Amino acid sequence: MSTTPNIPELKKIASQVRRDIIRMVHAVQSGHIGGSLGCTEYFVSMYFHILKHDNAFNPDGIGEDLFFLSNGHISPVWYSVLARSGYFSVDELSTFRKLNTRLQGHPATEEDLPGIRIASGSLGQGLSAALGAAQAKKLNNDDNLVFVLMGDGEQDEGQVWEAAMYAAHHKVDNIVATIDFNRQQIDGSTEEVMSLGNLKAKWEAFGWKVIESQGNDVEALISKIEEAKSLTGKGQPVLNLMHTEMGYGVDFMVGTHKWHGIPPSDEELADALGQLEETLGDY
Repeated sequence: MSTTPNIPELKKIASQVRRDIIRMVHAVQSGHIGGSLGCTEYFVSMYFHILKHDNAFNPDGIGEDLFFLSNGHISPVWYSVLARSGYFSVDELSTFRKLNTRLQGHPATEEDLPGIRIASGSLGQGLSAALGAAQAKKLNNDDNLVFVLMGDGEQDEGQVWEAAMYAAHHKVDNIVATIDFNRQQIDGSTEEVMSLGNLKAKWEAFGWKVIESQGNDVEALISKIEEAKSLTGKGQPVLNLMHTEMGYGVDFMVGTHKWHGIPPSDEELADALGQLEETLGDY
């Protein structure tokens, strides 16, 4: 994998992924667009540049970096990126949330969908699972890293903070956790639902090394994730506090919790797709 990111190419992939997300959710009038759009640059950066991974999927992931999605409701962006990076056929995206699909609303394991190591979406659990995998890598003398993505609304869950304490106490320093800090959750802004206060200071107080990044700027984001990687192996778990905009990439979806889990109408679909270049070919 190249050490220098091809930013124009990554931006083209991101545009196609956004088209996939919107079309998937529109087709079944069900799914989570807002957070998926906001995290598109993150997933594209991870799977097309950062992660050491093999799309000939081995659930054990020995000798690879591992990725876990805790806020599993943003499955559309993950499915699109997995397909576009060769884990399964892009055509399968057309089955999203349909009967007997492998592409359930929340990622699941019983269908053996390549790329999915745990069922997720019951918020609060992803960090715990990722820490277990990170400790297993240490026991196996596997020097690769574990990455996990959480939502900011998910920080309301007590299990997140139990896991945060555990990681610092046990010096799990081969993990990079990321929080999608878009300040929106299903019922409104995080400030209205339950203020997160100074999230950076809280994680630092729990013993983590914290960096901040701009999640909708591919070049800046990759630079910060590389910085986070450089901080691993030093006795402290690492957190990337990633600032994003929910609905990023579609002008009428940006910055509002309305699009957390609402599908677009036919007219909104046409408007959104008109803003996004088709670069890799629609499924």
